[in-house]
Amino acid sequence: MTSNASSTPYLKLGASTRQSLIAHPVTLTDILLIDDDPYILQGLQRLLQKHGYRVETANDADSGLHKAIHLAPSVVICDLLLPGGSSGIDICCQIKQDPQLATTAFLIMTSHSDLANRVEALEAGADDLLIKPIDTAELVARVNSGLRLHKLMQALRAQTRRLENELAEAATYVTSLLPQDTPADAKNCISITSRFISSQELGGDCFDHYWLDPDYLVMYLLDVSGHGLGAALLSTSVLNVLRSQSLPGVDFRRPETVLKGLNETFKMTEQNDKYFTIWYGVYHRVTRQLVYASAGHPPALLVEPAMRPHSASNSVVKLQQLRTPGMPIGMMNDSIYRSEKCTILTGSRLYIFSDGIYEIYPTKPPIDSVKPQLGLTGLVTILTELETQQQLTISTLIERVSRFGGDRFDDDLSLLEVDFQT
Repeated sequence: MTSNASSTPYLKLGASTRQSLIAHPVTLTDILLIDDDPYILQGLQRLLQKHGYRVETANDADSGLHKAIHLAPSVVICDLLLPGGSSGIDICCQIKQDPQLATTAFLIMTSHSDLANRVEALEAGADDLLIKPIDTAELVARVNSGLRLHKLMQALRAQTRRLENELAEAATYVTSLLPQDTPADAKNCISITSRFISSQELGGDCFDHYWLDPDYLVMYLLDVSGHGLGAALLSTSVLNVLRSQSLPGVDFRRPETVLKGLNETFKMTEQNDKYFTIWYGVYHRVTRQLVYASAGHPPALLVEPAMRPHSASNSVVKLQQLRTPGMPIGMMNDSIYRSEKCTILTGSRLYIFSDGIYEIYPTKPPIDSVKPQLGLTGLVTILTELETQQQLTISTLIERVSRFGGDRFDDDLSLLEVDFQT
């Protein structure tokens, strides 16, 4: 027999009816019996009640689904064939797709013992089968098994909710550690704006910027491998070490020594096989020199003021990719890091980011179903177009990236914009 839940539209309750049933749940039902044969219903109900179970009954698919939603039983025992062309498999599909009933154990009764029916029922989500005529001892044993399964699923769901809440709290804490945007003032004339968009999972992105002294501005962004609490803990540990400047023997105005110190401190073998990439730069306000180094991280993009010889349409955008060779931090003990430097022109803007901003795929794939990644090249193209149109800001950049891949990201998206206004 082949059944299809979509072929029984009367099993799909209206939104108002469904909300009414959910709003007034009854939680004292162990078992819901669904069968169109009144003798079977009465016999099974009495038998199960004698064994101490609280039992409710329904004689068709429609009332069975209503009662399942209203009563939220621990176990549903349903006949395979029901009047009106519906089946126990149809009801099973509906119940298993309902988040409120996902932990309910579902048993299907059938007089057909052939393999095809059993496989179809189990593939639809049934947790067990009862072959008619039903032996009393077997019935009680399978009901007890269903109740145990229900309790285990309830406990697992509760534990999952607790873990999700704890991860949400951890994500909030990590976000609270990130720096506030700093507007330009008469002394520094440098504004720094940031965006952090978290993915579905707790990640390991972190960034910071601060003045070491009145002349030296530090800026960095790091990305820990993987997701979860381990990645977040490592990123906050690195953040605290850099903020407290507690790497021994390190001159924090020299990026290459900072990366060397981090690599010696955060060995992958001592961090649960976690490593991280980082871009670290120091700007000297007096000489307008930016010294930088990177460890396996995407390049920072330096956009110099557009040259406009005739009109905006003829604008020439000069963009530099600032990156130095180097393995991710913690991956190899003897990694060597070096720094480079460049002069920052007035009106330049520097963009530092994690790979989450460009490792995205289009929301609408091409006709050939190939889904090309935006990639670093695509990000550079977007940034160049916006600058050519004199529309480049951190907000317009995020908007254009989201237009390509949607508002939800598979990885954390971190972005710093440093605007050297004068």
